[in-house]
Amino acid sequence: DLASDLEGFEDLQRRLAEALVDDPPVTSGEGPIFRAGYDPDLDGLRETHTSGLAWIAELQARERQRTGIPSLKVGYNRVFGYFLEITRTHLALVPPEYRRKQTISTGERYVTEELQEVESRVLSAAESAATRETELFAALRVSVADAACGLQALGQALAALDVLGSFAETAACRGYCLPVMVTEPVLDVHGGRHPVVEVNEGLGRFVPNDLQIGGERRIMVLTGPNMAGKSTFLRQAGLLVLLAHAGSWLPAESARVGLVDRLFTRVGASDDLARGRSTFLVEMIETANILRNATHRSLVLLDEIGRGTATFDGLSLAWAVTEHLHETPGGGPRTIFATHYHELTELAALLPRVFNARVEVKEWGEEIVFLKKVLDGRSDRSYGIQVAKIAGMPPAVVSRAREILANLESGEFGVGGVPRRSRGRSAPPPPPREQITFFEAPVPLPFVAKPSPPDRLRDELRSLDVDALRPLDALNLLAEWKARHG
Repeated sequence: DLASDLEGFEDLQRRLAEALVDDPPVTSGEGPIFRAGYDPDLDGLRETHTSGLAWIAELQARERQRTGIPSLKVGYNRVFGYFLEITRTHLALVPPEYRRKQTISTGERYVTEELQEVESRVLSAAESAATRETELFAALRVSVADAACGLQALGQALAALDVLGSFAETAACRGYCLPVMVTEPVLDVHGGRHPVVEVNEGLGRFVPNDLQIGGERRIMVLTGPNMAGKSTFLRQAGLLVLLAHAGSWLPAESARVGLVDRLFTRVGASDDLARGRSTFLVEMIETANILRNATHRSLVLLDEIGRGTATFDGLSLAWAVTEHLHETPGGGPRTIFATHYHELTELAALLPRVFNARVEVKEWGEEIVFLKKVLDGRSDRSYGIQVAKIAGMPPAVVSRAREILANLESGEFGVGGVPRRSRGRSAPPPPPREQITFFEAPVPLPFVAKPSPPDRLRDELRSLDVDALRPLDALNLLAEWKARHG
């Protein structure tokens, strides 16, 4: 098909080559468009114009010799046209046939009847030549327009060849593999690499990763620290699927790609202030579109859905979105869901086609090393404070953040969610636990009924403003009551 689209333009090509100069101007009037010999009328007008200019160019030397005026020179401006300029020193030598046209500070400007006639022929020939070129160009455009459909097909064929040639060169230079396209909804990539990031980092430095989605592994819940490479992994999966459907080889050791009817992404954070849409609203609109249109043959890439609102609201939305995708007819779309909501990893035990993956890191004291390797399993930490330290956060802020994190993790916070521990106070030691020996039978204890809740708890419940309580404050309050009353 491409070969046939490239043929059949020999006559048009020959006519354009015969008509147009090698380097035609961008717009008419900036220079000649047509070659000499293409149109006899245009050639005649050009000859008249050229010969007139040659006569004017020789006029200065000829008149200097005839009149004996060494300062005589021929000039031109748009107001008076061509003229003969003579300085005041030699005004006495001016011939009588010269007609004064203008007085200037250094002398006088004159014209002759013969000069005006030649000027008229030159200007008329130039104007007529421009008009003739416009007519010829319009006729040439009609000829090209008659072949418009074929030229459009030619342009598309050349674009396709350009893309295919780029695909071939890139695949040969960067060690790409030929993907196997199948009809089953699978995505099985071994040693996959991001085609753009790999180039920026240099060949051999990008960490390749495997990806297996399909069958009973439809929805990947991907956890891991900030900066570990979750978003790169998402974009990598989308680009590999897109390149495979475009006919390209892929940056991987091997790839088996199931056909995709739609590719959805919800990556990044951006608002739409012109339409009055916040970042979170834009995120929800795009997510709603995915949920309405995704099928079991789609690929869905979600990056931290729900992060733009309160923690419980965001977690609830992310959880419900995952459940909805899982229940999509046909087993649900192939999905990668990157998140910092570690609670979502519990879905792997509740939904059969959900599985967990993590981006591996290595802890070294208080430092972390990003290994950029995606493995099965869950990550329990996001290492946000360590990343903040890497970003150059002031040490005092990092230290205080560690202290507050310890408070939150141990449940030491007040009703308003404010950490109880003051600066510099160390965490209290855990209460001692009694441990029986392995072979010792536990001694049954007498039953003691738990006392009724103290009046203090009842008073706190009565004074609590539920409507004004944030989700995080409610969680903190429950933890405090549990720690206090068992």
